[in-house]
Amino acid sequence: MSLFGGILGNYSEVSVQELQNQYGAYLMPDEHIHMGFKLVRDAFIFTDDRLILIDHQGVTGRKTRVASIHLNSIYEVSMETAGTGFDDSEIVIHYITSPYHRANNVQTASYKFEFGKKMSVQPIYVTLMTIASQNSKRLNS
Repeated sequence: MSLFGGILGNYSEVSVQELQNQYGAYLMPDEHIHMGFKLVRDAFIFTDDRLILIDHQGVTGRKTRVASIHLNSIYEVSMETAGTGFDDSEIVIHYITSPYHRANNVQTASYKFEFGKKMSVQPIYVTLMTIASQNSKRLNS
């Protein structure tokens, strides 16, 4: 992982074993990590059920915020690849935050991930878009 990339807010891929060692305590029983990415202190992890967002706060990083986005709530994904200059790649996911996905007043949110120029984000986009497409079909059938 490039420190310069981390300072600029770009995620870099981390091995599943390293993520398991560092963040395994946040997993539910029988939940497995598939892949993950890390900033200097923060991380996001794909499991078989959710995205785990880990935000180390404060000067020391001892205070930690952990949030989850369930994969079955993702309904839209957009991707922007890096351009020339200092442009980075980014993926934005849109997801349902309401507990009932078919309710009349569905609440939504979005989350943006930024990656360095050298990282190919297409595989992540395709994975998330596949999930979003399946969710859209399930929700609208």
